[in-house]
Parts: sequence; structure tokens; C-alpha cells
Amino acid sequence: MSYFSNDRCNMFYTDTAENNPALKKKPAVLFVNGWAISSRYWKPLIEKLTPDYRCVTYDQSGTGKTVIETSHKPSFTIQGFAGEAAALVEHLGLNNGRKLHIVGHSMGGMVATELSLHFSDSLLSSTILACGIFEENALTSVGLMFLSGLIDFSMNFRNIFQVEPLKSLFIKRAATAEIGRKYGDIIVEDFTNSDKDATNAVGKFSIDRDVLRTYTKHVLEITSPVLCCVGMKDHTIPPEGTVTLFQTRKQKAASPTRLVQFMSLGHLPMLEDTERFAEQLKRHFDFADDFYKNNSHEDTGNDIFQIV
Repeated sequence: MSYFSNDRCNMFYTDTAENNPALKKKPAVLFVNGWAISSRYWKPLIEKLTPDYRCVTYDQSGTGKTVIETSHKPSFTIQGFAGEAAALVEHLGLNNGRKLHIVGHSMGGMVATELSLHFSDSLLSSTILACGIFEENALTSVGLMFLSGLIDFSMNFRNIFQVEPLKSLFIKRAATAEIGRKYGDIIVEDFTNSDKDATNAVGKFSIDRDVLRTYTKHVLEITSPVLCCVGMKDHTIPPEGTVTLFQTRKQKAASPTRLVQFMSLGHLPMLEDTERFAEQLKRHFDFADDFYKNNSHEDTGNDIFQIV
């Protein structure tokens, strides 16, 4: 566990190579967090990926242990979050050679997409988890307006989620399957303690039409294999959006795209079924490794995997 100072914040991060330098020779996996949550929720997954991968997590500005100056808050935008993550990637040398996997969850999928384009020469694969796209129509507009109102309410009264039964309801909205009291407490604690300006900004730009259009365009431009992954019982973000993202990239992108659907899980598959989520990640990483070793730009095997 360390800190890295950049022009936005003093960033808290963990790197499994700190305690095991031999991991620096292994492929690296950078995990990008979702909205208003620290990097602590990746820990069970990292335990499953060690020692085959060098795993790096970090707290984005406004969350967890990362410290921002109260007198000079940075801009809370996709570009800003991607910039601070890119600085960490370069600081750790994760961009030296093609051995970088990037995994982005929820809003972190947008940041991961920007990082994937920025480090295209170093990238082995991208994984976008629960961060989809939707057809623009009247129903979508109403849905976005509802989400905007829900964000405002959540931010103005977020301390109420520390008290039962609202605490349990908050957790159940994020996770359909059981994640245990420890990580339930972490989810609520991170949300209620995150920087209000950062959390509000992220909530709003995540449903901004122009931001979503740019996100769609950039996902199609990723040149490495992409895994779209979603829990089909997700009550936080409609899972159909991730399926649409897969279908759109499958039709229009030059590099392979694969879809994993966890039919009975929600927004947090890395906690709801860590074992099987880790297994699917490893399969994707192996697929990407073969993609570059064989210098093949054709899909192999099945494209869609449904995990019951």
C-alpha cells in the first residue's frame, strides 16, 4: 500500500508486486472502480488472481484514502479520472511492453475505455463490467431523468443509508446475491464518506448524453480484445445496456468482443461470485494473450457465455 502524488491528488494505491517483486514479470491488471467506492472491494478477486498476475488497485480522487486539496479541487470528469490513472500506470511502468489488462466496473468502464485508447500499444485486453449503452429514444430520456433525480436524492440524504433497514436495501440494490457483512459495510461506508462534489459530478456525467455518445465511439476504437461482462439481475444499471454494447462492438469493431452474462448476479459479480468471476477473467486474459501470440484478428470459439 502506497501513495503517489500527482497534479490532482495524493493517490492511494496497492500493487501486489510491492511484497512480491517477481510479479513485475507477470501480466499486470489495473482495476478501475465504480461510482463512489474505494478499491477495497477488489480484494477477494485479487486473491484469486494471485500469483498469476500483478494486480494494481487505486482510489480515485474523491474516494477512499486518496487525498485531494480542499483549496484546489480537481475537475471531476472522465478525462480527469483517466489522466490521474494514466499517471499511475506510467509511474509503475505498467506501460512497458504489451502486458497490461484493464478492468473497469460501472462508471470505471468509461475511465477504462479512455485508458485503453491511451495505452493501446501496451494493452493486452479490456474488460467492461456493468457499463453499457442504450438506444436514444423517449423511454431512455425518461429513464435518464429518473436517474438524475435519484442521484440528487441519494446525495442529499445519503447518511440515511447508514441506518437499517435502508442500509440493507441499499446493499441489496447493488448486490443480488449475498456479499457478506464486511463488504456490505464497505459499500455503504465508501458511498457515505466519498467527496460530495466528486460523487455528484460522476453521477451526473455518467448519464450525460454527450458523454455516453463519446463513450460508445471510444469503445468501438479499442484495438485489443474486449470482454463485456454483466450481472443480469443488476438493479443499479439496466443489464441490457451491456448486452447492447457487446452487440454494437461485435458488429462494428475490428478486434474481438466477448460477452459473459451472470444470469443470477447483480451489480457486484466480483463479490457475489468471486470464484466464477475470476475464472471468466482468466479465460479472457488467456484469450487476449493467444490473440497477440498468434497475430490473429479473427474471433475464435464462442462469443457469448451465460453463467447460471
